[in-house]
Amino acid sequence: MSFTVRASSAPELEHGDPEQVTVENALRKAVAVRSPGSHEAVLGCDTIVTLDGAIYGKPSGAGAARETLGALSDRTHEVLSAVVVLLPGEERTALARTSVTFRALTGSLLDWYLATGEWRGRAGGYAIQGAGAALVRAVAGDYENVVGLPVARLLDIYPELLGP
Repeated sequence: MSFTVRASSAPELEHGDPEQVTVENALRKAVAVRSPGSHEAVLGCDTIVTLDGAIYGKPSGAGAARETLGALSDRTHEVLSAVVVLLPGEERTALARTSVTFRALTGSLLDWYLATGEWRGRAGGYAIQGAGAALVRAVAGDYENVVGLPVARLLDIYPELLGP
């Protein structure tokens, strides 16, 4: 199966019910890149980090990243990812939820991680698949969801990806 990657410039919601925000952002992204009159399948995805009902999006700078990571330190937060598949006349949606527990983040560990620059453009200010793994004590649920694309949930709603 061939595919084309199209980056979306759709504005992302940052406030509200975390589940609804995640699904709405994924839908906005898919709609924004769908070609008018197209009969192709379009996938949109959005991932957020949430703790105590607050949404931790992509930090605007190193100071915001430090603040976000400090809030997550020695706590368990949730990573929510929504996937939306748009087909001609049909919309399929799924939500994945994974719990991630951070270790207690010392000042020197935060300094080291922030210096990697990996936090840029990442929900919650970290990337578990890279150096951010050093911040994590435990994961309960789908690891791929934390990376940013819950493949299992995508296949639940769009098994056609696997072919005939």
